[in-house]
Amino acid sequence: MTSSSPPQSASKSQIEPVVLTKKIILPKSSAHAIIVSINRPSQLNCFNTEVAYSLANIFNDIAQITSPSKANDADDNNDDIAAVIFTGSGNSFCAGADLSNPPNPLEQSSDLPEHLLGNPVHQMSKVSVPIIGAIPGYAITGGFELALACDILVGDHTTKFRDTHCKFGLAPCWGLSQNLQRRIGPGRAKMLSFSARPIGSELAYQWGLLDELVTQDSNESCLDRAIAIADTIGSQNITMVKRYKKVLVEGGKMELSKGLQYERQLGLPHYLEVLQDGQTFEGAKEFISDEKRPRLKSKL
Repeated sequence: MTSSSPPQSASKSQIEPVVLTKKIILPKSSAHAIIVSINRPSQLNCFNTEVAYSLANIFNDIAQITSPSKANDADDNNDDIAAVIFTGSGNSFCAGADLSNPPNPLEQSSDLPEHLLGNPVHQMSKVSVPIIGAIPGYAITGGFELALACDILVGDHTTKFRDTHCKFGLAPCWGLSQNLQRRIGPGRAKMLSFSARPIGSELAYQWGLLDELVTQDSNESCLDRAIAIADTIGSQNITMVKRYKKVLVEGGKMELSKGLQYERQLGLPHYLEVLQDGQTFEGAKEFISDEKRPRLKSKL
């Protein structure tokens, strides 16, 4: 898989692609993951028009190749992709927009189909497998929005989030006003956004903004931990992971009664399928009855 090209108007002066992609084999599960890296380390991975369009194109490609409709395509070798890992090259995830050539805010705020094609966060929302954000260093404003579009966030002692929309009189258009409050609650989200206050990794982890925090004395990086999480996901039933992600994301937008109904709508066709495959329940029985498997001891 290769980096995608932006529209003709975007700069092509970069020697290396501004976004890198790499498909890796996960060591324990032997499933695959795709690593997507913003590649402007000397600019702290600030995004310009070229980066925004490249990200949108790449995530659109990933959404298509991981789509459940592709799972039985004999010519497609991507049905074993367990996760996508989104990170930045060097010491920063993404320090916001490069104001020398930012993406057009009118297009990025638009719901017109031709504009949504170039919206990276919209394209990320179409990816059926988990997106794990490995967030070293800065995730500021638009970079904060890109991080919040991930399903799981991993940080380290250098991680710092900041929303500067109110500081500079800019409107969010990649979901920060909605996604942040759903992660940390409306009061904390208002405090961070209205004050443009930065938040470090320890507090971000305490508040639930980061899901995993790699400690400073650890021998692993954010990316290492993200790969390990992807590997654990890869050892699960990937079809169920995709279906579970869909019901979590879509059901989370509904009131509880509607979300429960949506879950049942997932369960009924799923069990009609697995009750006839002759394998799913047998596999569960074998796991439960395996006396040699590691067992967790109850602390109750």
